[in-house]
Amino acid sequence: MANETLLVLSGIGVAPYSARGLEQTCELIKAAGQLRRTINGALRDLSEPQLRKFSSTITGTDQLSPATNGIWPGKTVTVDCIFELCYPTMSGSADRSVVSGSSRTEGAMTYYRPQLAMMVTDWQLREDEYGRQVAWTLELEEV
Repeated sequence: MANETLLVLSGIGVAPYSARGLEQTCELIKAAGQLRRTINGALRDLSEPQLRKFSSTITGTDQLSPATNGIWPGKTVTVDCIFELCYPTMSGSADRSVVSGSSRTEGAMTYYRPQLAMMVTDWQLREDEYGRQVAWTLELEEV
């Protein structure tokens, strides 16, 4: 069976007919930005580099449930993301692992799908029995 999605969840898996039409967010964790103003009003970044991490929410609606049995908050998974990050080709580089074969160049920019080590923080299922649709959400934070 051909892959229905670019998403890979190593440690959980992606069940067939659970992942068509996915959406994935990429956000900064709250601790990533510690911005403060000086007494003179200048904005300063006091954040620690080791706190530059992402959180992500993956949502989908399909015919079958995703693989959630035995998945509890704290489970670590490797996520081949469906979103892309971007950097200037001449002066930058990927700051996360690159999903194999996902890197591409458009003009002066390089795009890639990151592969992230993440931890499950929450998940939800909602099933429409009559319409035979399963909606689900998986919330993750980078470890």
